[in-house]
Amino acid sequence: MSKRSCLSIILAAGEGTRMKSSKPKVLHEIAGLPMVAHVVAAARSAGGGDVAVVVGHGADAVRNALTRLSPAPETFVQAERLGTGHAVLAARAAIERGHDDVLVMFGDTPLIEADVLSEARAQLAKGAAVVVVGFRPASPAGYGRLIVVDGKLVAIREDKDASDAEKQIGFCNGGLMAIAGKHALSLLDKVGNANAKGEYYLTDIVGIAAEAGLDVVATEASAASVLGINNRAELAEAEGIWQQRRRREAMLSGVTLVAPETVYFSHDTEIGQDTLVEPNVWFGPGVKVAAGARIHAFCHIEGASIATGCDVGPFARLRPGADLHEKAKVGNFCEVKKATVEKGAKVNHLTYVGDARVGAGANIGAGTVTCNYDGYSKFFTDIGEGAFVGSNSSLVAPVSIGNGAYVASGSVITESVPEDALAFGRARQKTLPGKGKSLRELRASAAAKK
Repeated sequence: MSKRSCLSIILAAGEGTRMKSSKPKVLHEIAGLPMVAHVVAAARSAGGGDVAVVVGHGADAVRNALTRLSPAPETFVQAERLGTGHAVLAARAAIERGHDDVLVMFGDTPLIEADVLSEARAQLAKGAAVVVVGFRPASPAGYGRLIVVDGKLVAIREDKDASDAEKQIGFCNGGLMAIAGKHALSLLDKVGNANAKGEYYLTDIVGIAAEAGLDVVATEASAASVLGINNRAELAEAEGIWQQRRRREAMLSGVTLVAPETVYFSHDTEIGQDTLVEPNVWFGPGVKVAAGARIHAFCHIEGASIATGCDVGPFARLRPGADLHEKAKVGNFCEVKKATVEKGAKVNHLTYVGDARVGAGANIGAGTVTCNYDGYSKFFTDIGEGAFVGSNSSLVAPVSIGNGAYVASGSVITESVPEDALAFGRARQKTLPGKGKSLRELRASAAAKK
């Protein structure tokens, strides 16, 4: 089957007004990735290397989102909404290139799995002209029924047209379809619009193919795989299903999730074997976690790289550009942004490290801040290997702390500190005996007069 060429046509022209959004429906995200991009990924995983997306409402926004994929799918415009058959033919130029298989999917079914598409393609390879992907919902009411006789699909009966006997059928149309490339255009061109809406329905090719003596079969997918998204409630449902799948995949690959239902992954999260993730952790886009790391509870991680043996959290935030090397430690209530924390370095508590390098084995005390922004520009702080920065210190960038240097607690460092030097950047303490008592008495007297 790998030698068969495949074109995947994704219909993404619907407005989705029930989403109550100015954004095109297919650009709403599941796990940080637009719905339509999930469908593109599934198609490519099933061997659909050539992808055509039919756009309509919000065409420019959808095209712009698709250009971020590599390679970017080809797009076609359905100027008028005249049904699914009409939408597929908007990509006529792509169909005419003569692929062996043509997959038709919808941009608002983000949970479709590559295995479902591969099975449909396998049926085409066995000689079927048309393959319809069906499913068995908890309640079939409202869905088109798949009428199968002797293993062949003979009709798709809409719920309003079904007989009482047909309404008892639990096998329903999932909307996805595979068509043999050599028959695709001839079948699609025969679809008429003699119906109440005057639209061209893709499902009509089932009867057209059967009348022509061509084989039409149905395959079965889970209800989740063909779940269509039309509103925010269904979007949340799809997100939940996606997360369940990803959590299970992570655990089966050797990752420990202490409370799986509280951990949220993004579409591109990479997490290594023997990593432990405690409850209530959120992985945003662009996170890579190597083997054997430990992510404590209530961490928020995005655009970060975490090496083997690192220890993060609890209550830590790693922002884009955070790069933790082997056995680095970022502890509770710390934030790291666009900064490298080298091997064995420790940023233990209540600290902000941004636009910086923390050298191997360095120790950053509680309450330390790299002051990287002056209101207009960002500046770099370089902290050398083995350096020690005392608690409650402010490092005013641009500044460097040399290897092995020591910054005294409570310091404001505005000049670079040489290697192995000791730096104080604080006012000298002055103590006035008895002054504390007199000050209290003075303020108490003033308060009593109010």
